Amino acid sequence: MKDWQASAAELYGGNFRPMFVGGNWCAAQSAREMQATNPADGSLLATVPQGDAADIDAAVTAARRAFEGPWAKFTPYERQNLLLRIAERFEAEWETLCLSDTLDMGMPIQRTLANQRRVLGMLRFYAGQAVSVHGQTIPNSFPGDIYSSTVREPVGVVGAIIPWNAPIAGSVWKIAPALATGCTVVLKPSEEASLTVLMIARIMQEAGLPDGVLNIVTGTGAEAGAALAEHPGVDKIVFTGSTATGKAIARAATGNLKRVSLELGGKSPVIVCRDADLDKAVPVAAMAVFANSGQICIAGSRLFVAREIHDEFVRRVADYASKLKIGHGIAPDTDIGPIISGRQAERIEGYLSAGPAEGAEIVTGGGRATGTGLDGGHYFQPTVFGGVTDEMSVAREEIFGPVISAMPFDTLDEVVARANATPYGLAAGVFSTHLGTAHKLANRLKAGSVWVNMYHAIDPAVPFGGMKMSGYGREGGSEHVEEYLDTKAIWINAD
Repeated sequence: MKDWQASAAELYGGNFRPMFVGGNWCAAQSAREMQATNPADGSLLATVPQGDAADIDAAVTAARRAFEGPWAKFTPYERQNLLLRIAERFEAEWETLCLSDTLDMGMPIQRTLANQRRVLGMLRFYAGQAVSVHGQTIPNSFPGDIYSSTVREPVGVVGAIIPWNAPIAGSVWKIAPALATGCTVVLKPSEEASLTVLMIARIMQEAGLPDGVLNIVTGTGAEAGAALAEHPGVDKIVFTGSTATGKAIARAATGNLKRVSLELGGKSPVIVCRDADLDKAVPVAAMAVFANSGQICIAGSRLFVAREIHDEFVRRVADYASKLKIGHGIAPDTDIGPIISGRQAERIEGYLSAGPAEGAEIVTGGGRATGTGLDGGHYFQPTVFGGVTDEMSVAREEIFGPVISAMPFDTLDEVVARANATPYGLAAGVFSTHLGTAHKLANRLKAGSVWVNMYHAIDPAVPFGGMKMSGYGREGGSEHVEEYLDTKAIWINAD
């Protein structure tokens, strides 16, 4: 078994980690720095530049220069080959990438390691897409001998902003389709978790990525993120994060009418029908929320259970939750890692207080986790609320913590109406052994992804994204590649 503790001690050591602009590793122009701390114990991992509008401008300039320069001459085959080389480098350094993610944002190491198939699959899927982009020859009805066709062209410079809860997958999901289509990228990682993204830039550079095609500017959302969203030299902005920030980005993008893709918050319903296989449903429904300590946009945090089985099912979910191991992410047996920051911990505590104040019952958990090995971090017991009504804040608002709100239902029509009565529409889950019931619910739920007798399934070939206030645009599948392309019509008079 790998000694993760020893590897962790060697990885960063509190040193300065520069950002990546135009193929160069550099400090912020202001010389300001930010601390990158381990959420498991509060220890210093490294320092990174605190970039701002000046650094964003330099990165956009570098991305534009690359887009109009050598990168424009890369053939689809060459872009494909580059992505395949990057995938090989990712595979060779996978354990180091995972360790960095675990140290920087707390996800248990076994969970980060388990993402290998998905991340490598994304890189190789988009490598395939690089040679699949094509236009059409279109018969037209214009008088004369007129030839009409379309070509697909890269949209240009892409500004990408990602959250802290999955830096490896989040980065690849933004960068890989841009490279496949011939775009260039300026990526702003979360100030809470920048280190892995800088490591990814180093890996891609070593794989042969030309200077300026990928640029990483570390900094705060208020400074660097806002400057990227507003920058007139950015042709498209892609963002994953909160709905409130997504709205601000959409407003900022109107300055030059840049294209926008948003994957935002959720308050996803999980519906357990009376004919569900409870043995299979209990662990899946529990980990639909408790995975990554609930810090997942698709967390199935509203648990609707048929009244006939409600009490038994909620009790079993609570029993399952109470046995989950809470601890430091690099411990191989950890199920529930730390919350990313003190600010997010205070937010979760607010909901843990609001639930009982509004009449909810704590079935299990309900507070911070303390004990040996948990000092210096922000840990929470996995919590199940019973006696919840649709009007309570714990049932309406995204908590982004390990908290489930359980509610009974009587009819399918009722549960569909209640499940859809939310401004969000990112994901949903259904548990039923009746095929007709599963189809009926899946078709009626207003969500971008609906999982039946499973949860959290994401594949590079399958589109993912939200409805309503959970955003627009898709990541994954051919729809994702379309987000990075413009269509040009060409008319030729052959007379």
